[in-house]
Amino acid sequence: MDAIDDSALMFVTQRPQVMFVRGEGSWLYDDAGRAYLDFVQGWAVNALGHSPAVLREALTAQATRVWNVSPAYYNEPMCRLATQLARLSGLERVFFANSGAEANEGAIKLARKWGALERRGAYEIVVFEGAFHGRTLATMSASGKPAWGGLFEPKVPGFVRVPHGDLARLERAMGPGTCAVMLEPIQGEAGVLPVPTAFLRDVRALTQRHGVLLILDEIQTGVGRTGRMFCYEHACIRPDILTLGKGLGGGVPLAALLAREEVSVFEVGDQGGTFNGNPLMSAVGCAVVETVSRPGFLEQVRANGACLAHRLRELARTLALGEVRGQGLLVALDLLRPIGGEVVSAALERGLLVNAPRPASLRFMPALNVSRAEIDTMIERLAASIAAVRGIP
Repeated sequence: MDAIDDSALMFVTQRPQVMFVRGEGSWLYDDAGRAYLDFVQGWAVNALGHSPAVLREALTAQATRVWNVSPAYYNEPMCRLATQLARLSGLERVFFANSGAEANEGAIKLARKWGALERRGAYEIVVFEGAFHGRTLATMSASGKPAWGGLFEPKVPGFVRVPHGDLARLERAMGPGTCAVMLEPIQGEAGVLPVPTAFLRDVRALTQRHGVLLILDEIQTGVGRTGRMFCYEHACIRPDILTLGKGLGGGVPLAALLAREEVSVFEVGDQGGTFNGNPLMSAVGCAVVETVSRPGFLEQVRANGACLAHRLRELARTLALGEVRGQGLLVALDLLRPIGGEVVSAALERGLLVNAPRPASLRFMPALNVSRAEIDTMIERLAASIAAVRGIP
């Protein structure tokens, strides 16, 4: 295979010398026709796998009607998707965006506007170590990724960081200047670290007691990824502000900011975006949400998630690896040693795509409609990859 000419691309990451040209379900195909089992799916983006018929049909049908009318006007798919999300979440207002980072940026702005109006100018947001909220300057400032320390200074002020899972430190960090607490129900980029259900309930109670907002970043966990439409449903709570992305568009750029009616304090000119809520992307979002909402779909996600976790635990026992973490079809395997990058490369050679969010862990984010046979195939290829890295015959 000829080397890929990437001379015109701005360098931001190392990429393997593979050119993907086609995808179907859980499989990707390169320009040589080789098949790869994809358990990354664009970092939990392709909720229904690669190029699913239901999304192709929605995209094609809308493409024959209208693509973009500007957010200054109504369009039918935008209104329909907003109604679907409001009904499913119990949060009455929806603002559409193009990426999770943009939705989180909007959540930060909304919370600060609310704090200015309802909390005597409060603007501080309490966030957590290890968090990942996006790559805009404000969302990077809100994130707790160690590698970003000192990068793109000065950061946006107003974020107070506390240790992950420390309720006492959280309460001590809250004061008259606090307008919100922001967290991910599962810290994906930190290595799939779930927030215990009891802790999430305690945080909800704490924010209500102090009269501040709870922002849940469900960019990665929302829209069925954990076996519920929204991860917070496992804890039987509801946030004041919710952000969605990744799986919401099933592969197209689409995200959403949801909020309670009383918190929706944006005025004309406060928030916007050239492509936000355009009918082409919104039509795809409607098809994703309608598919994930069908009877039995989420039950199958939970069943396949349990199967994936069980098979990974079996593998961990066989190869003397660490714990399996996560929920639904967002799962991590602790490798106990910093060989994640090597395992990812070895897996690629064997036609398997996996992700190492941290040097000693692997993350699995398959399509929500992944099959048991594909889970079995993944385990076989993963076992061979780990064994090869560790020199096990």
